[in-house]
Amino acid sequence: ALRLPTVGQNYRELARQAESEHMSYEEYLFNLLEHEVMKREENQVRRLINQAKFPIKKTLDSFDFEQIPGLSQTKVLSLSRGQFIKAGENVILAGNSGTGKTHLAIALSISAAHLRYKVRFYTAAGLVNELIEMEGEKKLSRFQKQWLKYDLVVVDELGYIPFNRRSAELLFQLFSSRYERGSMIITTNLEFPEWNQIFGDEKMTAALLDRITHNAHILITNGESYRLKQTLKRRRESTCE
Repeated sequence: ALRLPTVGQNYRELARQAESEHMSYEEYLFNLLEHEVMKREENQVRRLINQAKFPIKKTLDSFDFEQIPGLSQTKVLSLSRGQFIKAGENVILAGNSGTGKTHLAIALSISAAHLRYKVRFYTAAGLVNELIEMEGEKKLSRFQKQWLKYDLVVVDELGYIPFNRRSAELLFQLFSSRYERGSMIITTNLEFPEWNQIFGDEKMTAALLDRITHNAHILITNGESYRLKQTLKRRRESTCE
């Protein structure tokens, strides 16, 4: 009736432990409820990660910082503590293709989920397609309200494809709506002066950059492509065999 499934699963085993270790009733009760709380927290984090719709799970432990010498590991680890989300700030990861931008974006987002923040992952192309679809179904307002409920939104691969005028306008409106109201992580292969290629309008691009870069943490990941290195390594190993 109290909805304490972990208590139900563990009370006998923990009672035996309490008896063998001569715990007081209070210590046994604390131990029992601590297990319940820990399990609930684990389930909550798992649920938040699943709801984020990550294409793949990545953590900072598996990121090779030595491959990107210009990137501050200390800065990234600091961001993983989530203060930028509390402050409503953005993170922009800019660099060549294959240099770990998506890995870092997902890893920081998973860290945020462990801090109980609501996160949502999109590719830029996927987000634009969804916006067009929502507008066609007259559900755009509902989508925008949901967009603002997330503590952190990831927009991956901005700049890989240009948008038509209406798509650019919808993306501009969505990005602007989060200004100082919610954090974003944006990954891009373009330098800021090249963003006009995406949005096709200098004034709109300037206004957008002004908003998303205000108090933003800008990390540059330029270097050799991880994927290219791995491909070349596999080829060398295959040749040696």
